[in-house]
Amino acid sequence: MAEAAVDSNEDPSEEAEDLGQLQPDGGGTFQQVTNLLNIMDSESAKTDPVGAGPSMRQTLASVIIAEKATAEPCVVMNALIRCLQVPEIPTQRKVNIYNILQEIVRQEGELEEQCVQRLVAIASKEMRESPETEGYVEAEVASDTLVALSRNHFSLVMYELQHQLKPLDLTDEFVIVTLAKLAHGNVFEFMPYMGITLATIFTMLRLAGEARMRQVICGAMETFCEMVQFYLKHLEDSVYPVMTEEQFATKVFPMYRYFVTVWLRNHNPDVKLGVIKSLKPMLSLLLPNDDLREQVYDYIPLLLAEYQGSLEALFITQVLRQILEASVTTCTPIPQMQLHTVFTELHVQVCTKAPAQQQYGTQNLAEIVHCFLALARSYPKELMKFFLSQTEMSKEATRVGTLTLVRAVVSADEPRMSVKTINMAIRVVKNTLSDTRSKVRMAILRIIGQLAESGFQDKIRSWGLKYVSVQLTLSTYKLTNRRESYQRDIEEKMVHRVTMDTVKTITSSVRGMTNEFWVSLLCYIMETDYTEALTPICISLTNLAEQQLHPPDEEANAGGRSRHVGLPAPHKLLARLLVLMSSPYKGEGRGTAMLNLLRTLSHSIAPAMADMWELEIPLLVRYLEEHTEFTWNQKAWEDKLIQFLRNSLKKTRGSNWSLRLSKELNNQIESFESPSLEKGFLYRALGCSLATGLEADRVEVLLLELLYKTDYGNDFDREGVILCFGLCARGQVTTVLNVLNDFEDRIQESERSWQMGAWRKDHPWRRETVKSALMVMYSCVATHCHPQALLTHVDAPVTAKIIHHYTSSCQDICLKMAFMKSVVQVTCAIRNVKDLEDFQFAQKTTLTAIIMGIIRAEPIDSLVSPVRTMAMDALLQLSKVKPFYSTEEISELMDISIHSLISLQSPGEENESVKTLYTNALRALEQLMEGLMHRQLDPKGLQEMVHLLEKWILSEREGEREKAMNLHAHLMQIYVQSTGVCIPLKLGQVGTLVGLIAPCTCDSHRRTRLASTDVLFSLLDLHASQTCTPWDAPTELELASCKADLRGWDPETIFRASTRIAQVACLQLNCDEVASLIQKLCENIGAVNPQHDKASVTWIGTFLQRRAKELEDKVAEILGTILVHLPVVDHPEVRGLLVEGVLLLAHYHQETVLTLLLRQPLPMESHLTEVWLAVAANMPAARRVLRGLTDRLQSRFTPRASAASKADVWRLAAVDPLMILCTIHLLVENVDKGDKLLDLFPDLMYTLLLQLGSSQDPEAVSPVLKTWRLVHTGTLPEDINPQRVTIESMQLLFERLGSERLAHALEEQGVWALLGGSSTFLQGVGLLARLCIRDVEGSRQRLPELVLRGMDSAVLACRVSSTAVCVEFMSDPILYQEKLLRPAVSLLERGAEQQDEALRVLSLRALGNMALGAPRKVRRYRKLLLERCLCSLRAPGSPRVPSEAMEALAKVLAELREGDMGSSFDAISEQCRAFFDSESEQLRLKAFLLFGKLAKVVRISKRRFFKEEVKKAWVPLMLHCQDPCSDAAQACMATMYQCVRFWGWKGLEGSSGQSDVSGADEMTVFQMTVCSILTQKKPAVLYRFLLETMTYVKSNFSRIRIASCNLAGIIMKQMSARYLKELDFPALRNSLQELQLDSDPAVRKAALETLNILDTCSQHQLLA
Repeated sequence: MAEAAVDSNEDPSEEAEDLGQLQPDGGGTFQQVTNLLNIMDSESAKTDPVGAGPSMRQTLASVIIAEKATAEPCVVMNALIRCLQVPEIPTQRKVNIYNILQEIVRQEGELEEQCVQRLVAIASKEMRESPETEGYVEAEVASDTLVALSRNHFSLVMYELQHQLKPLDLTDEFVIVTLAKLAHGNVFEFMPYMGITLATIFTMLRLAGEARMRQVICGAMETFCEMVQFYLKHLEDSVYPVMTEEQFATKVFPMYRYFVTVWLRNHNPDVKLGVIKSLKPMLSLLLPNDDLREQVYDYIPLLLAEYQGSLEALFITQVLRQILEASVTTCTPIPQMQLHTVFTELHVQVCTKAPAQQQYGTQNLAEIVHCFLALARSYPKELMKFFLSQTEMSKEATRVGTLTLVRAVVSADEPRMSVKTINMAIRVVKNTLSDTRSKVRMAILRIIGQLAESGFQDKIRSWGLKYVSVQLTLSTYKLTNRRESYQRDIEEKMVHRVTMDTVKTITSSVRGMTNEFWVSLLCYIMETDYTEALTPICISLTNLAEQQLHPPDEEANAGGRSRHVGLPAPHKLLARLLVLMSSPYKGEGRGTAMLNLLRTLSHSIAPAMADMWELEIPLLVRYLEEHTEFTWNQKAWEDKLIQFLRNSLKKTRGSNWSLRLSKELNNQIESFESPSLEKGFLYRALGCSLATGLEADRVEVLLLELLYKTDYGNDFDREGVILCFGLCARGQVTTVLNVLNDFEDRIQESERSWQMGAWRKDHPWRRETVKSALMVMYSCVATHCHPQALLTHVDAPVTAKIIHHYTSSCQDICLKMAFMKSVVQVTCAIRNVKDLEDFQFAQKTTLTAIIMGIIRAEPIDSLVSPVRTMAMDALLQLSKVKPFYSTEEISELMDISIHSLISLQSPGEENESVKTLYTNALRALEQLMEGLMHRQLDPKGLQEMVHLLEKWILSEREGEREKAMNLHAHLMQIYVQSTGVCIPLKLGQVGTLVGLIAPCTCDSHRRTRLASTDVLFSLLDLHASQTCTPWDAPTELELASCKADLRGWDPETIFRASTRIAQVACLQLNCDEVASLIQKLCENIGAVNPQHDKASVTWIGTFLQRRAKELEDKVAEILGTILVHLPVVDHPEVRGLLVEGVLLLAHYHQETVLTLLLRQPLPMESHLTEVWLAVAANMPAARRVLRGLTDRLQSRFTPRASAASKADVWRLAAVDPLMILCTIHLLVENVDKGDKLLDLFPDLMYTLLLQLGSSQDPEAVSPVLKTWRLVHTGTLPEDINPQRVTIESMQLLFERLGSERLAHALEEQGVWALLGGSSTFLQGVGLLARLCIRDVEGSRQRLPELVLRGMDSAVLACRVSSTAVCVEFMSDPILYQEKLLRPAVSLLERGAEQQDEALRVLSLRALGNMALGAPRKVRRYRKLLLERCLCSLRAPGSPRVPSEAMEALAKVLAELREGDMGSSFDAISEQCRAFFDSESEQLRLKAFLLFGKLAKVVRISKRRFFKEEVKKAWVPLMLHCQDPCSDAAQACMATMYQCVRFWGWKGLEGSSGQSDVSGADEMTVFQMTVCSILTQKKPAVLYRFLLETMTYVKSNFSRIRIASCNLAGIIMKQMSARYLKELDFPALRNSLQELQLDSDPAVRKAALETLNILDTCSQHQLLA
């Protein structure tokens, strides 16, 4: 075992190598077997999925073991048995071992007994002890192994099993299973053990409590009993002691009894099923025994009781049938006391619906029928009484079930069924005849038919035939008057079918039928509306008629029958059958049946027709037999029937047969539904029969009756009557016209009182419906009547009546169609007359006007009726009769006809009806136009045709384009073929025609493309012929190739082909035609779809590429056309191609194109924006355009030049500068971001600055150009103004430079905001110019030139803006470096002399900046600079000029010496002091600063002079140190400290600005120091200072008034007594007291303090 364990772990690959010869020793065999089993186990693990078969390795291992067993069976078996004894062996391994053992046992046969015993013992133990959890797999395979051993070792196996089978001890279930298998496989060997086995098993029945054990025992008993039967049948083959059948039955019966009484009552359905299945073989042994049979009968109620359970009823019924049939066979009926129970239970099974879980309901019913047949053989009387009692019950299922069983009894081919039993069965049936329920009626009918088939015809001759007749009538009535539910209809159809089958059965099997039944069937044919049953009835009638016409010999001799049968109404029968035969394949081929019936009854219907019918009816039958309902032709068949009718009526000529037949046909009209083939044929037959009538008055009566009873609201009936009247008119035209006139007179007293409803209560007539019918009746009469009679009556009354009825009605669709149909029929009838001669149709004009009105009234977008088609057909037919239409009438007809149909959409494939209408309408239009065109073939007609079709050729709908182009091509072909090519067309007309058709060569619809190509080639052919420039061979080949390419589906190929056609056409047309073609192509854009638009612009581009240079005189016209139509273009690609055309024109004619584009209105529309964006996308073009736009803006600031060429005219044309600015902004924004535009930057920036400067001056704005600008209803948006657009354009320019430093500087200094403000504009210009000089490459050379040019402009705004830029240039060496300083100074000098203040200020500032930019040149230009500044200081007006002059002087003085100034120094000093007390803060500030500069410049020569100037300015200086302007106060204080040195006092110089005190206290200290020194050294000056100070108490500035009061107080405190005496104290006091009224409290306070000082000084003076 250890070795086995070790070997079992070997690698599978090694195991494969061991699949060779086994070792001869026993140990080796065991090892090899173990290895092979291991291989099988490993393969089982690999192929684990359910259903997978053994692998090849498994099979090979098994075969090797079996082969080894052939040589050494005992050794191998012992090895396998040893393997079975290994503990905890896997289940699959055991299964493999047992399977191999079974194979060895089967192939070896006899084995050693010891080995077999060991195997039997192990298998028996395995079988009994196998765990249930494994699904009894081990037990089953062990059992099979024992069975295999039993074939050659039966005794050993049987001994082991019998040893395990002990009385009163419940054995293992597989012991019993194995015994059953042994019995099945070893019948004769097992029989000696059968008795003891059955006896022992019987003792276990009470102990078997589990359901599975009971099932096993039942199954074993079933096998045992079956084997016993086999044994009894083959007793002669047995060599064992013989057991009789009675012995076996005696052994089995106790178990049967126990099964039925105990186990059958078990609630487990599987146990019940096992018991029932085991009963059948048990009963096969028990029932032949007379004693045991009676006992079996006793347990029948127990079996019947199981019907109430859940067990399948079929198995119970099979057991009962076995018992009942055995009772019949053995002639031992079951006890009568059990009959009722048996009847009842079995009857319930028949009458009740089987439960859903019952799977064998049909088989169960069949078994039950056999049970009742057995009962009927044993107890017929009792069974029929039971059936009779059941029919007394009203439940339908009970009656149907009972009748079904009765039918089964009647149909049984059983000699024992006596006549009495049949009579009793009929009694049962008669008891249910009054039941009207469908299923009961069908059951009764089937019994009647069964009785007839079974030979009991005499039993049904009275009541049966009557019942069948009643059911035939009843079912037909119900089916034709369906008011019940769908289920009831289905049931009634089933009843009717059963009735038909019964009738067929009866008529084929019953002879000597009653006349009542014959008449009933005939009446059924003539009166029934349910025509589906006519075929079997006709066959039945034919059979009956044959029986009556050809009876048996004895009957013929007795009755003396003739060739006639009784017919109640031969005319009615013929009419009925004739009409029904019009649909011969309905009702299972009723036509043949009816023809045979007619042939059989020919002598009874009409003897005169009999011979003819004998010949023609077989031909008609043959036709029907040769065809089927799928191959025959309805019209051909009806024609055959009509001819059959006419031939028949000819045989009765001279009699009233045709009128009587006509009356019958007329009477049957209401018997058929409308529409139906039968009724349609009936109208034809009626017309034909009336046409042959001899009595006109009776024909009129029938026709009038037909007119009155017709439902004109029903189209079918109306058309049928119309056809009837037309056919009748073939032989009765006068009669028909009289009837129609009489009918109109009767029903119409006047047009205003139409009272038709009085004649029809069921469906009142509509006025229009009757009128439409009358119109078509008249036209139908014209169609069918004789030609000579037609010409006599066509104008009046036929056409006149038609017009009257149409015009006097509401003219609805039906009436229109009837009218058109009438017109066509009448005109065709006229044209069919051979000898018309000069016949003039007088009513043609009236009819044409009416038809044209009808066409106009039709909706153009829908086709719901064939009115238009019929109207065009009518016009076409009218055009062919005299008098013919004029040219104007033809054009009008064409226009109306095209308009009525061209807009119709093509219907889908699924809508066949509308598709048919559509196809017919188009065909009618083509035919009409072709017919009309033949009378209007001239150039004018061509133009009118194109005009009529143009709007449809350019339609957005594909169908309209296709139809229009097909019409154009069709009519163009007719035109060219009819008139040739010499067509005088106007100049440009060819271009217009070609431009209309050209885009259609790229149409998405293939047929439209090809048709347009044909039209285009025809037009080009016409033009080539007109200009005598025929095409050469290469051109023709190219065009043919293009047309072939247009047949394809590839869009690119199609567009290339169209472009090639355009290239060919381009060479054929002159400039005028090119312009007209482009204009037409532009007009086409947006009219159809993007594909057409793309084709249009492709043609435009092709022509412009090849002819643009030649179109100088047409540029404005072409571009204007493009710009007008560009806004309506939605497709981006199409717009792009159009814009490319504009660019192409601009390339050759830029000035013209620019002017036209710039003259477009603002705000700029999207299409114009797209043009400019396209320009921006093309950098060379964008540069050219930007230069052009810049030149146009600059031209506003230069003198206007005269035009020297057409280009100059367009270049100098007036345009709105705002549009130019918007365009520049758009271009700059969208050109290539990588291009900095450095070459354009100076000009653009400078020009935009000039424009921005001009926008600051309202007077500088150009006037409105009324000659070209479009008038807008509203104002422009706020963002569209010159100033904003200009600034944004400049921003875009600077952004393109890509300088972060520059962008930061612009943002930080707020340059754009400054430029945007009118007051800060010049400041912004200066900052911008400064940044350009510093950071913009390439602008230092070009900008100065532009600036100097602008400074010399005649436009003030230009000069101002240029000067503002020059201010910055003067502060930079750029002008000096570029040698432009002299002209700049000259221009600035001139600007300083101008009246404009801003210009003067900027000029002075620029001159002053010379000291910054060219300081070396200041001395050279000092005289000019000083003169200009001094002149400006003296200039009256705004303080800005003198302020700027002083600032300029301050800059210049820094670069000059004292001697360079000369006399100008004195003037400057004096003028400077004059501004100290100015109201302008700026002037005061600049004056203080300039005076300080002068103090710095002063040297020896001017020192004395300036010292006096300082004394004169000292009081203002000290006071303005408190100036309300802080900047002026600081500047004043600084200047004052600088002037201290001119006093020559060292102490004063040391105290100036040296104090630690700040602010007002510092100034007070300084003033006290000055006054103290003056008191000591120059008291007179101090006195003068006091007087000058007091003058400032009236200053406009409160701070100056306070400062003057304070300074006066300080002076008075320091003044000596001498000079105090000289003071005018009252005057001083008055001045100070006036200040007490000042609004400023600080002034009042300062004045009060000074007044107190004055009072103090006054008192000291008085004391002195």
